[in-house]
Amino acid sequence: MTTLSVAVVQAAPIPLAFQAGIDKALRLAREAIDAGARVVAFGETFLGGYPLWLDEAPGAALWDHPGSKALHRIMLEQAVVANDERLLPLQELADASGAIISIGAHERVRRSLVNNQLTFRPGLPVLDHRKLVPTHGERLIWARGDGSTLGVHQAEWGRLGSLICWEHWMPLARAAMHNLGEDVHVAAWPTVRESHAIASRHYAMEGRCFVLAAGLVQMKDDLLDGLERVGGDAAARELLEAIPLEVLNRGGSLIAAPDTRVIAQAGEGEETLLAELDLGEVAAGLTNLDTDGHYARPDVFELTVDTRAKEGVQWNSN
Repeated sequence: MTTLSVAVVQAAPIPLAFQAGIDKALRLAREAIDAGARVVAFGETFLGGYPLWLDEAPGAALWDHPGSKALHRIMLEQAVVANDERLLPLQELADASGAIISIGAHERVRRSLVNNQLTFRPGLPVLDHRKLVPTHGERLIWARGDGSTLGVHQAEWGRLGSLICWEHWMPLARAAMHNLGEDVHVAAWPTVRESHAIASRHYAMEGRCFVLAAGLVQMKDDLLDGLERVGGDAAARELLEAIPLEVLNRGGSLIAAPDTRVIAQAGEGEETLLAELDLGEVAAGLTNLDTDGHYARPDVFELTVDTRAKEGVQWNSN
């Protein structure tokens, strides 16, 4: 029997203040690894915090809103970039421990922001997954990812992949990931409310894999504190102070088995879920359902995934 110890870290990010967020993530990941975890999952955009003002602050989506523009400027200044030296401690922790760390972040690509679920792997480069379609108001802050970051990590125990939030309601994205044969899947959410839990458990059933559904705990005061950590801004503060709610993301993280049962589930506060997975359940579940194999009809349905990076502009000196 092959077993795997995993952890889902449900914690409050430090919005906007990326270095402080990295320091907190490093501490929490180390604690989970010290407790035996070989895979550690954090929620969507733990580094930088989920941009809740887009959903909750009155007027945030108005054209030329000074508070939204100020927050966007701060995010561009603070966001991680490719080969960011600030992330080296997370890579070093993965290298030293042999554990895998999956964590969400705002990433700057040229002059736009994207939503990236970063997977730090022992002895290997970071595996990126950039969200394919920002959801609703998120399109005010994030650009789209492309097929070049749909992939999995091959570990000695099996394969691990990830999707972000509403990508779990993109049937073709799910089909592509199921084709890659995940044993463990990280479902990164801002919070795991009922519909998100249903989607995560459905993914576990459909993909015959374990799902680590990782959410955040986020308060209005966290946003204001993070703003002050990066120097403050009057227009941004006014926008954030106008948010009517105090509790914005409530957690609810869970770990689901390939038969949809919930192995562990968090409440509304900060906590780390730990579980021992029997990976033999993956193969056992494939007995009656393999959506990319004996329960597929490739003679009827075909899916083509374009894995080329879409740069938009190609410079050719010839």
